[in-house]
Amino acid sequence: MLTEFSHEAALAHLRRDPILAAVIDNCHPVVPRPHEDIYLALLKAIVSQQISTKAAAAIWKKVEALFRPDGYPEPSVLVLMSDEELRAAGLSRQKASYLRAIAEYSLENKLDYEFIAGLEEEALTHHLTAIRGVGRWTAQMLQMFALDQPDVFPEGDLGIQNAMRRMYQLEETGRPLLHRITIIAENWRPYRTLACKYLWQSLPTTPK
Repeated sequence: MLTEFSHEAALAHLRRDPILAAVIDNCHPVVPRPHEDIYLALLKAIVSQQISTKAAAAIWKKVEALFRPDGYPEPSVLVLMSDEELRAAGLSRQKASYLRAIAEYSLENKLDYEFIAGLEEEALTHHLTAIRGVGRWTAQMLQMFALDQPDVFPEGDLGIQNAMRRMYQLEETGRPLLHRITIIAENWRPYRTLACKYLWQSLPTTPK
C-alpha cells in the first residue's frame, strides 16, 4: 500500500548519495503535485506518444473541441466515436483505437481512483498495461505524475538513462546500463520518484 512521507525526510534520504545531492542543489525544488484524473491522464499520455510536446498540445486542444460544451471526453461518448471523428482531431487510426480502449476500461470502473491508488507498483503496472496501447513506460509516467507515487523508477526512460550516465560517469550501454542504474537507484528507495524528477530537471535540454 502507498504510504505518506515527509518531503523533507525524502530529500534528506536522497542526499545520502553525494552525486544526487549535488543534482538536487543545482535544481529548482520539486513541488508535490495534486493527484490527477487517471482516465484523463491516460488519454493525454496516448495522444503525446512519439510526438513533440507542442504537437501533442495542439492535437489535445482539437480533441477537447470534439466534446462540447466543457471539452471533457466522457467515456460513454468517446467509446462510440468513429475513427474518422477522432482522426479529424489529428489522431492516427491506431491512437483513436487506444483512446476508445481507455474509455472502455473506464466504463468498466477499472480506473477508479481509490482502486488504482491501492495497488502496489507492479500490480498497477500490470493492470494498466492490460489496456491496448498502454505500455510499461506510460504506466510508470502515470504512477509518477498523475498518482505522485513515491517509489517508481522508470529504468527504460532515455532521459533518466542519459542523466545518470552523465552524473555518475557511466560508460555502459544497453542491458548493462539498465542493470547498473537500477542498482544505483536501489539506494534511493523508497523515494525513487523524487530522485528521478530531479534527474530529469538536471538534463541540459530541460528548462530551469
